[in-house]
Amino acid sequence: MSRWEPDARGRLERAALELYSERGFEQTTVAEIAARAGLTERTFFRHFADKREVLFGGAGQLQDLLVSTLASAPESAAPIDAVAGAFEAAARMLEERREYSGMRQATIAANADLQERELVKLATLSAALAGTLRQRGVAEPAASLAAEAGVTIFKIAFGLWVSETNQRTFVQLIQESLDELKAVTAGK
Repeated sequence: MSRWEPDARGRLERAALELYSERGFEQTTVAEIAARAGLTERTFFRHFADKREVLFGGAGQLQDLLVSTLASAPESAAPIDAVAGAFEAAARMLEERREYSGMRQATIAANADLQERELVKLATLSAALAGTLRQRGVAEPAASLAAEAGVTIFKIAFGLWVSETNQRTFVQLIQESLDELKAVTAGK
């Protein structure tokens, strides 16, 4: 091992994504990730429960940000606009991690088990947002519809954002996707 360097978690994330991209998720071991990062397996397990958590470890923080942003939205905001605003806050947080996000998405897209895990994460986000909308006085089915639509907007915008040819910001893509949804539902 080399001398101590800061940001062990970030180094492990970068090493894991590089290896997942080079060799595939299934073919990459924790030992290889730790070695690439210049750390021990023990250090890896201090930061992550397993190699999947490199890809999903921030889900709780994302949910907390979405829920708190939605809860503090103006009462006058339409449910879908309040949800979109929460996702825009998340997009601003993710904006600096575009390359990481693209590599993460490619890894997930190449593995059925990871795709399933991503869908569970998105369903959990939707349920949390719907619950927050209900606490704000939005009745069903409007609360669940707005939450699910928001997750879909986020998912579509995210896919566009991580594409290599895209030049727009993540926030712009969320707003454009919301506008498209409104146009589709208005029958235009």
